[in-house]
Amino acid sequence: MVKDEIIRESIADGSFYPGDPDILRGQINKFLDNTESSDMENIKAIVCPHAGYIYSGQVAAYSYKQIAGKKFDSIFIIAPSHSEYFNFISLYNGNAYRTPLGLVYIDKERAKILADKSSVIELSTYGHNDEHSLEVQLPFLQVLFEDIKIVPLVIGQQNSQNIKELGNAVGNLFKNENILIVASTDLSHYHPYDIAVTLDKKVEELVGGFDPEKLMLEFLRNNAEMCGGGPVISAMIASKIMGANSSKILNYKNSGDVTGDRSAVVGYLSAAFYKK
Repeated sequence: MVKDEIIRESIADGSFYPGDPDILRGQINKFLDNTESSDMENIKAIVCPHAGYIYSGQVAAYSYKQIAGKKFDSIFIIAPSHSEYFNFISLYNGNAYRTPLGLVYIDKERAKILADKSSVIELSTYGHNDEHSLEVQLPFLQVLFEDIKIVPLVIGQQNSQNIKELGNAVGNLFKNENILIVASTDLSHYHPYDIAVTLDKKVEELVGGFDPEKLMLEFLRNNAEMCGGGPVISAMIASKIMGANSSKILNYKNSGDVTGDRSAVVGYLSAAFYKK
């Protein structure tokens, strides 16, 4: 590590996932071992939940299993902001994120290209300081890839302009490059189990339908309950530009399936956008 590097320190270790690197690596490998590969080629994006690993880690592993053994030059992670409000898309302006598994370096070259070409994307720390939804994706990537660079994006205001512009910018600028997009989202929050399953089924159908315009319409009308709807739609738009023509739902569970408490649950979904 260079002395003057700006490092975003972990805020999720010990709470959302284990702080001990050996325990963390073991937990992720166990999640991955309990999933199956769908043998999809040409994966352009995956959708992953971002709750504590004991709740959503197994669901996230279904998405990450599909990219195991594949090679990517860069990984773009798109996440929602839970902790700060801002009206643009924040691309972390530091050098790396730290987790218990080490540093994940920022792809400064592609980050600059993206920020320079889009009026709604800014190099900033907004949405990164206390945000877990992006960080919790990193240990999975560190287990799967020995050395990977990331472009970490947090959407502040999830409006149609920001969502569309991000998707179009990523898709058009990098459509001929070997990149992967990770969209971070949970589904419905704190409904009774049966209501949550009904609400989440609608989101499953919309994500599986691979129609970003329809998904955005329902999301902006509050008919598709997902805290990271913007990231998922942006990833879908970019994936289409990059050649994807299909969506596959890989797994769904909610916190009630894990804890047995069905009184107020949170939904989790894993999916992949790929070219058949």
